[in-house]
Amino acid sequence: MVEKANNLRSSKWTFLIYKDSMPSNYLQILEEIHVPFMLSPWHDKDIDPKTGKAKKAHKHGVLYFERLKSYSQVVALLEPLNGPEYIEIVHSTVGMYDYFTHAETPSKEPYNVDDIQYGCGFDLSEFLALQNQTGQINEILTIIDNKDIREFNDLVRIIRENDTNLLKLLASKSYFFSRYIDSVRYGRLDREG
Repeated sequence: MVEKANNLRSSKWTFLIYKDSMPSNYLQILEEIHVPFMLSPWHDKDIDPKTGKAKKAHKHGVLYFERLKSYSQVVALLEPLNGPEYIEIVHSTVGMYDYFTHAETPSKEPYNVDDIQYGCGFDLSEFLALQNQTGQINEILTIIDNKDIREFNDLVRIIRENDTNLLKLLASKSYFFSRYIDSVRYGRLDREG
């Protein structure tokens, strides 16, 4: 299986590190790799379903490379963490995030999102925002409706002043929001006129 894994390449890899075998300066080691990363909270309340016993305390991690990396390249990068186990390709970043906190698995112990660690340019707030674009779109539409926005530049100003996390979404969907504002404005004119 390792031979087959050595041929695989991906830009996102996950790994598992155990508290009792990793160095205390694990964050510094990850920072020195210069690859954006995210680490789960300590999973110290997980129960092995086969034995019913507590699993060893561990963290799940993800590395986000700019280019494809092989399994063996990732293993070599992570060696200073004392041989992380279960190095695998990430198939879903949303799924990994949910697994970090057990957000979608009520039968497992939940972990606090505030205990997620990250570094080397990984932006957790941007990542979380991307996971909830529908909610953010609805939030911006509510702002347009509640604040009686009639011009796109007014919306941009309000978003910049109040919630810069929404600014990137607004910029990427500016056509949609400007058309919505136009439609609302023209609908009001028709009703008033």
